[in-house]
Formats: sequence, C-alpha cells, structure tokens
Amino acid sequence: MAEVQPFRGYRYNLAQVGALEDVVAPPYDVIDSALQDELYAKNPANVVRLILNKENDNDNDHDNRYTRSAACLREWLANDTLLQDSQRNIYAVEQRFEVDGRILTRKGFLARVKLEPFGQGRIFPHEETLSGPKADRLKLFRATAMNLSPVFGLYPDPEASIPKLLDQAIGRALPLEATDHLGVVSRLWPLADHKIVSQITALMADKPVFLADGHHRYETGLKYLAEREELANREGRPLDPDAAPRYILMFLVAMSDPGLEIQPTHRLVRGLPGVTSEGIRECLDSAFDIISAGSGEEGCRAAWEEIELNGRQDLLAFGTKADNEWLLARLKDPALMEKAAPAKSSAWRQLGVSILHNIAIDTLLKPQAGPDGVRCAYVHQVREVLDDLASDQGSDLAVLVPPASMEMVQQIAGGGEKMPPKSTYFYPKILSGLVFNPLK
Repeated sequence: MAEVQPFRGYRYNLAQVGALEDVVAPPYDVIDSALQDELYAKNPANVVRLILNKENDNDNDHDNRYTRSAACLREWLANDTLLQDSQRNIYAVEQRFEVDGRILTRKGFLARVKLEPFGQGRIFPHEETLSGPKADRLKLFRATAMNLSPVFGLYPDPEASIPKLLDQAIGRALPLEATDHLGVVSRLWPLADHKIVSQITALMADKPVFLADGHHRYETGLKYLAEREELANREGRPLDPDAAPRYILMFLVAMSDPGLEIQPTHRLVRGLPGVTSEGIRECLDSAFDIISAGSGEEGCRAAWEEIELNGRQDLLAFGTKADNEWLLARLKDPALMEKAAPAKSSAWRQLGVSILHNIAIDTLLKPQAGPDGVRCAYVHQVREVLDDLASDQGSDLAVLVPPASMEMVQQIAGGGEKMPPKSTYFYPKILSGLVFNPLK
C-alpha cells in the first residue's frame, strides 16, 4: 500500500525574501538558459539556484553547480531564508490555469511518500526514463540531502473523498499565492489538523499511485536510499524504518480531478536533411494511408484539428521543413504493431507515440537518416511546432501526435508496462520552492 505521511517541511521565510512568486520556479527540466537568467535576476533566493545552478567554464570536482547549490542551501538554512515548520503538515495546493480559452483548476496536496521499488508495491511508473537526468539529479541529492522538487503522482478516487477533505480543511483560510511565467496561479495551504490529515493518509493507504511526472527524481530517490542504506550498514547503524531517505516529496492529485490536463508531446525530428512531403509519402506508404492536410500554418492547424476531432491514437501528422507541406497518416493495420512490438500489450501498441517510433521513425524513416541518425526534440503546443519549422535552425520534420488519455496511462502502468519516453505531458508543472522535504 502507498504510505503517505505529513512532514515538517522547510518553506521560504517570506518576511525576509518578499513575494513567494519571486522565489519559486518550474522544475529544472523545463528551464532553458533564458528562463534561468530571468529567475536568477528575480530574487537572490530564487530556488533556481538550488535546482539548476549555473555552470561555469572552470567547474571542477570541488566547485561545480552541485556544490554551489549545496552552499546556497546551507546559507539559506543558517540565515533563516528557509524555516522548518513546527508541525507535521500536508500542504494543499491549487493550480488555476488557462488552456485554449478554458479556465481550469487542479487540486492536490504535497506529502512525503515512502519509496517502493517498482513492481514491489503500489507505486507505478508510466514512462521509460533516461540515464543522463538520473545521474544529474543524484549528484544534487547527494550534495543537498533535500527533496527540492516534488514528484507528481495520481491516485484513483472517483468519489472525490480526499479532495472533499482538503476543501473542508482549507475552509476560508487565506493561501500563499504565486503566479509563474506561464500565468499559472498556484496557491498553498499548510494543513496540520490531525483528524483530517489522519483521514487523508488512511484513505491513501488503500490506493495505488501512478507517477505522472518526475520519474527521474523518483528513481533517483531509490538510488539515493540504496546508497544511504549501504553506508549505514557499513558503519554498523542500519537505517531506521522511518528514516528520512526512505521517503520522497510528492504532489498527489486524484485521477478524476476536473483540472487534470494531459497534453500531447509533439516531435521535432532532425537527421533527415532535405526530406520533402513526397519523400515522407514514399517512406510511409507501405504502413500508412496518407492524405494531404495543406501547406504552412493553415495545413498544420487543419491537421491538428483533424487529430483532435478524430480522437484516435493511430492518426499522426507529418510536416516537412523543405517544402512546408503537411500530411495526415493513419496506420493501415494494427497487425503491423503486433509484428513490430510483439512483447508489448495491446494498449501499449495502440499508443500514437508507440506507432510513431516503432513503425514510422525506427523502421520506415531510419534508412533515410544522415550519419548521426534520427534525433527528436519535444514540444507541446502547435505554435512551438510552427516556430521551429520557420526557424533557420529548425528541424527537418515535425510530427503531431494525439495526447494519451488517463485511462491509457492507468491501463498500461497498472499492467506493469512503461510508455515510451515523452508520451505524456501533465500540464501545468508543479512549482519548485513551495515546500522542501529534508532527507536527513
């Protein structure tokens, strides 16, 4: 069972640092160099100095982005920039945001959750991870001994029992509030009411948790725990069953939450220099039924509208930089995916990103690739796709993919499988800097 606990979190001393929105930041993996500079300039105590400290040309083993993050954290703890709460809390969080003209509100809570190796408990990943980000985050775990950013988890609660308890606990209390660079408004309430907290943690004990975001951080938490256990055993003082490294900071949201927004992750493909729409037709014709969607921005938006209206996973759109044409491609026969990925489940084989990579990119387009092979970058908005194709340094090919549904995530993850990397994008991200979980 998922073990969820309140904890004594560290939070910014707003009397000292000023507005909360000046010190919070999105997770490290969506911060580019321009946003990093902007966050650095906002406030000397902005959390970016902890989660993504700047690299220097003369970095070495003793002075680098990780040691500087640790030095910042020590300084902020010593001078009361960060203060630890006196009581064990869970922290209610509400995010209000806009998507395509719709105003949505997502509600959840922050708590510490006991780490479980995948396949041995009730915590399920849904995406494959990459080694590079895990090595990076492990260095930061070692340097700071603090959960600086939460993992994002989802739990089934069709009756909304836990959200109702959160609303009851919040009542009319005023929140701490921050608006991020995307206009997302995040509100935070520390909740120490023992009765309600106990009810929430008891309800969570019967529920599985599906990781929505932060897979790399969760796996890093497992690695960090293994290191702490090995060290403690060598020193003859095994870790206590309730030791801090056995837990990780997690933002938990009900799967039935009306503000749960899953966006697609479109592909920007390099390694196919000069490829044209006619070339794409020739490559994909054996496996896909292909029709033209039009040219330029109009063709792109028409293709995306068709994907959205269609609602199926087997419809993809390909846009070429060389001639600025857009094609709609539908998989001819599901048996092609059975042949391409026989070890995978039917649900996994039906995913648009699975079809794209297993059939189109890794099989049919691969022979046309340059010496460095096919490489993908990832964006979520049609506008980002159009801007990339219009850029002089843009990709050779863009692919629009349909978003996965929550039911697909639950079915695949619950069955013990993982989706391909970058299959889902749960929008918006949860901010770093709202609360920190100590690992000491």
